[in-house]
Amino acid sequence: MTASPRSAAPRGPRSDLLPRQQHGGAPQHLLMTLYADYWLSSAGWASSAALVRLLAEFGITGTSGRAALSRLSRRGMMNVHRNGRRTFYGVEGAAAATLADSVRKVLSFGVTTELWDGTWTTVAFSVPEEQREVRHQLRTRLRWLGFAPLFDGFWISPTASAGDAVHELDVLGVTSAVVLRTDGSAGGRPLTEAWDLDEVRGLYEEFIAATSPLAERVRAGAVTSAEALVARTRVMDEWRTFRWKDPGLPPALLPHDWPRDTARALFAEVYDGLGPLAEHRVRQIVLESDPDDADLVRHHTTGRMP
Repeated sequence: MTASPRSAAPRGPRSDLLPRQQHGGAPQHLLMTLYADYWLSSAGWASSAALVRLLAEFGITGTSGRAALSRLSRRGMMNVHRNGRRTFYGVEGAAAATLADSVRKVLSFGVTTELWDGTWTTVAFSVPEEQREVRHQLRTRLRWLGFAPLFDGFWISPTASAGDAVHELDVLGVTSAVVLRTDGSAGGRPLTEAWDLDEVRGLYEEFIAATSPLAERVRAGAVTSAEALVARTRVMDEWRTFRWKDPGLPPALLPHDWPRDTARALFAEVYDGLGPLAEHRVRQIVLESDPDDADLVRHHTTGRMP
């Protein structure tokens, strides 16, 4: 068992920018998802007119769309550039790096690339009751890293790095904490009981059942560009929830019939397969108000990330 020194925390932008938008309004979350999916690769700027029109594809009114853009700007989530009477929105600098990191984490989720070495990362912490918001933020960030609580104030993960955990503790100023690496052989309840794997299995099975018919339509070329935009965005949003729900346990800790690989293959097939059609629809919308900016719209795939 080894302890990670607090001074060893890596520095850099937070990697939870995109998922945290779920705590904002739905239009704000949708705007960040759409920007990440179609402008992040080009570092482009999108006009407010185009973004509001894009939201209309999802049934969001112009009033709600403009309000969401204003809130994102006030929160520092999007930058604003004005050219005469026209307003453009984009994401720059550290925020763009953070957004790209979040997108890569979501798109690569479910791909097993390394063998597990059998060790666990544990985080033991204590946060005073008067700092409830700090405690909530810490739990949220630990869960995003792949941790789960085995006991109150004692979180574990077989895949998360100790350095990332130390970094989050330092960012939030939590000093009453220790991060350890252990082989998990100390006895007591099985460490996998920290997760409700039956619930996660059920979510995967629901995703597979709901997405399989769409995958068949994609293979048959029976999806319009307008349908592709909405369907691709919703599939991305649904897959993102697994980044929260499923800790990404190594195969050695999972049942042999675990459905993640099947769900992952379906997600990649649909998300990548609908990419060109969805991009075409976004470009059509941008052309209505900003003909010179349509070339900035570029989709990415699970194999070609921003």
